[in-house]
Amino acid sequence: MVRADFRFLYRLRVRWAEVDAQKIVFNGHYLMYVDTAISDYWRALALPYPQALESFGGDLYVKKATLEYHASAQYDDQLDVGIRCERVGNSSMLFQAGVFRQDELLVSGELVYVYADPVARSAMRVPEELRAALAAYEAGQSMLEVRVGGWDTLGDDARLVRKEVYVDEQRIPAEMEWDEADLACVQAVAYNRLGMPLATGRLMEHVPGVAKIGRMATRRTMRGGGAGRAVLDALMQAARRQGYREAVLHAQLSATSFYLQAGFATRGPQYEELGIPHVEMVKVL
Repeated sequence: MVRADFRFLYRLRVRWAEVDAQKIVFNGHYLMYVDTAISDYWRALALPYPQALESFGGDLYVKKATLEYHASAQYDDQLDVGIRCERVGNSSMLFQAGVFRQDELLVSGELVYVYADPVARSAMRVPEELRAALAAYEAGQSMLEVRVGGWDTLGDDARLVRKEVYVDEQRIPAEMEWDEADLACVQAVAYNRLGMPLATGRLMEHVPGVAKIGRMATRRTMRGGGAGRAVLDALMQAARRQGYREAVLHAQLSATSFYLQAGFATRGPQYEELGIPHVEMVKVL
C-alpha cells in the first residue's frame, strides 16, 4: 500500500491529547482518524452526509473495522489518511484505508459498511446512483456540474441553497435576501451527480466594464469540497465572455481566505452589512 493508491487523502496533525504514555499516538485514535477521513471522503464525492443517503431511504452502518500497525506517529506529526472504495457488493461497501507520514505507511486498514434501512435496521441494496458516484470518483472523474443560466431555470435551486445558508444558518431576514436583481442576473448553481444543488452565486454589472459577483453560498456540509470554487470560476468565466475587465465582490470577513485563494485582493476598509463584517475584494479578469 502506497500513497499513489489513493485519489483521496485527508490531512491532519497529531494533537497532544492523542499521544499516550509511550509518547506515540494511542492505537485507538487511528480508527478515529480513518472515520474522520471517511466523512471528508463523502464531501470529495460531492455527497453531503447524511442528506445524500437519506434521499435513498437508507444509511451506512459499520460492520467490520480492522487496522494493522506498521509504525507509530508522534505528537505534531502531519499525517495523510488515504481512503479508497475497493468494492461495492449487494448491500455492503469495502473501503481501504492508509495512514501515511509523508511516504511512510504507518497504519493500514479495512472498513466494511452495510447499507441498511435506518428504522428496520435491515440490509438494503446499495442504490445504483451511489454505486455510479463511487465508481466515477475512483476513476478520476469530476463529481460536480455547474450550470449557468437565468433565474427562470436555476432560481428554485439557487433559492434553496441561499435560504439554507443565509436565512436559516445566518439568520438574515428572508425579506432582505431576495431582490428584483435576481431576475436580471446570471445565476450559477453547482450540482452533484444526484442532481442535488450544493452551491450558488450570481453575476451582474457593477459599473461599465466591472462585474459584481454576489450571493455566493455553499451548503454547510459541502464547504471545502470545491463546490463554491466551481461556482466562482464559472461566474468569472461568464464575466470574461461578456467582456468585463474586472470582478468585484463584497465578502464576509470569514470568507476572505476563500477569495484570496482564487486570486482576489482586498480593497478598502472593513464595514458591516446586515450586522456581518464585510470587505470589498477585486480581481482583474
